[in-house]
Amino acid sequence: MEQPGFWDDIKHSTEVSRELKLLEDQVDGFNKLSSDFDDMQELVEMAEEENDASMVEEIQNMLEVFTKEFDDYRVKLLLSDEFDNHDAVLTLHAGAGGTEACDWVSMLYRMYTRWAEKKGYKVELLDYLEGDEAGIKSVTIQVCGENAYGYLKSEKGVHRLVRISPFNAAGKRQTSFASCDVIPEIEEDLEIEINDDDLRIDTYRSSGAGGQHINKTSSAVRITHLPTGIVVQCQNERSQHMNKDKAMQMLKSKLYLIKKQENLDKISDIRGELLDNGFGSQIRSYVMQPYKLVKDNRTGEETGNVAAVLDGELDNFMNAYLKWNSCRE
Repeated sequence: MEQPGFWDDIKHSTEVSRELKLLEDQVDGFNKLSSDFDDMQELVEMAEEENDASMVEEIQNMLEVFTKEFDDYRVKLLLSDEFDNHDAVLTLHAGAGGTEACDWVSMLYRMYTRWAEKKGYKVELLDYLEGDEAGIKSVTIQVCGENAYGYLKSEKGVHRLVRISPFNAAGKRQTSFASCDVIPEIEEDLEIEINDDDLRIDTYRSSGAGGQHINKTSSAVRITHLPTGIVVQCQNERSQHMNKDKAMQMLKSKLYLIKKQENLDKISDIRGELLDNGFGSQIRSYVMQPYKLVKDNRTGEETGNVAAVLDGELDNFMNAYLKWNSCRE
């Protein structure tokens, strides 16, 4: 029989191991940068002593590599918030734009899964709701890997797409919106008291991509926190009970995060997020016509290579957000 506190000890040990590895990586990164800097400095001194201009190109190449590694190391040091080293749960919802918005959600879904694949992260589909005609109305995924939440928290907000609509016979430009919500995967039991009377729990048939119970049983669970209007749902676990546990975990994580960010004493003080999933509230714009540009409205980071961004090249935007966010704190 398991001793009292057995799983608490295991979770604590896992958390300590995760923190220890993070500190070890930071020390190893600093030592490598220090060694590389010394090597580069010695080469500069040697070139000066021998007056050897042929070494300039080698030094420039070393400097470029060092600058890139230094910038990456600086970004990793910024991933120091409480839950940055946790896995992440990311949810996309179609906003203004109808079928076009649902197609936009499917594009963003691919963009984030491609980004995760390139980082070597594991992606698990938790919930999926297809659009009425095409695309995806909403989708929730769990992204597992080192600092997954620390990076993905930069994506929370409304994303705007401007392009020639493939669903418009006249070939007119269409503006579409999708919201992205990101919360950390928090395994430990949070000190969040939720009144059962404040919850509405609905069950429904699983649908969409993935899940062994698709269209067979009403195992999917949707939980609505009535005071705030926050909705979480899960359909991909093995049973209705497991889906409910996962959804409750997501709800607790979201309420805890909001409570902490707003410095509130009680859960009852949370009124939910009123960010409109439409015009005037976007954090980033993806323009494909009449010109090509992806621009983050918070940091000013931009690129004309829209295709690369939609294929998961998001590191520049995430790194710019971490630097921008650190200056606000």
